[in-house]
Amino acid sequence: MKNKLSRFAVPYVVWMAIFVVAPIVIMVIYAFTSQNGGFTLDNFVKMGGYTEVFLRSFELALLATAICLLIGYPVSYFMSKEGKSFQRTAMVLIMLPMWMNFLLRTYSWMTILENNGLLNQLFQKIGLISLYNSITGSDLTFFPMMNTQGAVVLGMVYNYLPFMILPIYSVIIKLDGSLLEAARDLGANSATVFRKVILPLSLPGVLSGITMVFVPSVSTFAISQMLGGGTELLLGDLIERQFLGGAYNPQLGAAISLVMMVIVVVCMLLMNRFGEGEEQAVML
Repeated sequence: MKNKLSRFAVPYVVWMAIFVVAPIVIMVIYAFTSQNGGFTLDNFVKMGGYTEVFLRSFELALLATAICLLIGYPVSYFMSKEGKSFQRTAMVLIMLPMWMNFLLRTYSWMTILENNGLLNQLFQKIGLISLYNSITGSDLTFFPMMNTQGAVVLGMVYNYLPFMILPIYSVIIKLDGSLLEAARDLGANSATVFRKVILPLSLPGVLSGITMVFVPSVSTFAISQMLGGGTELLLGDLIERQFLGGAYNPQLGAAISLVMMVIVVVCMLLMNRFGEGEEQAVML
């Protein structure tokens, strides 16, 4: 039986070796080699000139992740408390934007946020811009929203929010109702039940959601290019320029990718250890 199972695992192992292990090995080789093919650490030294890009990428990714958590947890919690029909409808509404192409969803926000976009037209019609000008003494004809860090964070939140809602919802919906009833029977009010029982038990979903939002946010490049106008350079943009842009330097791009991957893996390990510690504390 074990031999049969191992045979079925062969295609999976081959797939992983070709499409996961091999690219990582190639990236490591490029990161530690010069353009002449010799061993060097200069690629990592040159990264010091891009410290601001690293800080900006992690800052915006953390901000987007925090906003997704603040929105996603209440949505997941209240969804789990509603009936099955409401849950199915809400799930369809959450998943519906993901059925469209990623670039199309981001382009739609360009139409909404641009200087003559839908939001600025709405603000003009309701007199919000005129009110702002009268209060501040300015002469704005529109609110500049495109090509800003706020627009980039908004794009991250919009595109990755479902990845926060779904893991948390899937954990909360499976919580044993007898635990909640036992807590109430012991005199705990709703706030205490949530703080002492629901929140700790839903922590695995929270950590999964944080990981699923933070990782693509810190490495994104399409959102920052389209909504940030290329003015808010992030790690994904920097790596793309090294491989596809005019500053062609795949060795430097591989080094940046390797360091970013290590940082992300360390963050994931820390969150997993934190989740295990919280889960053991709850069990005790």
